[in-house]
Amino acid sequence: QVQLVESGGGLVQPGGSLRLSCVASRSIFSSNAMGWYRRAPGKERELVAAITSGGSTNYADSVKGRFTISRDNAKNTVYLQMNSLKPEDTAVYYCNGDYRLIYGMVYWGKGTLVTVSS
Repeated sequence: QVQLVESGGGLVQPGGSLRLSCVASRSIFSSNAMGWYRRAPGKERELVAAITSGGSTNYADSVKGRFTISRDNAKNTVYLQMNSLKPEDTAVYYCNGDYRLIYGMVYWGKGTLVTVSS
């Protein structure tokens, strides 16, 4: 089992910044990839950003140039730096860990709420 715990959400004004953190109970180096997803009110969950064990990154078009995903293997932590936030970024953000290669499963955190509003 792998537990993923997100933190860093909150209320921020448009144009502001937040950094989300996801701490894993097991080595993130063992994962194939770690990612952040979000679910906005009334919408389907969507991929925001992902980072592979090799460090390759992938972003949704809507956040390119504004969000940055990174990982600290020593701390078993994945970060999502979010800049120039917009009201449409309001959502619950979920951490995702693809451990299928070693544990045969994909794991999810419980989510952290980000609200962008003036």
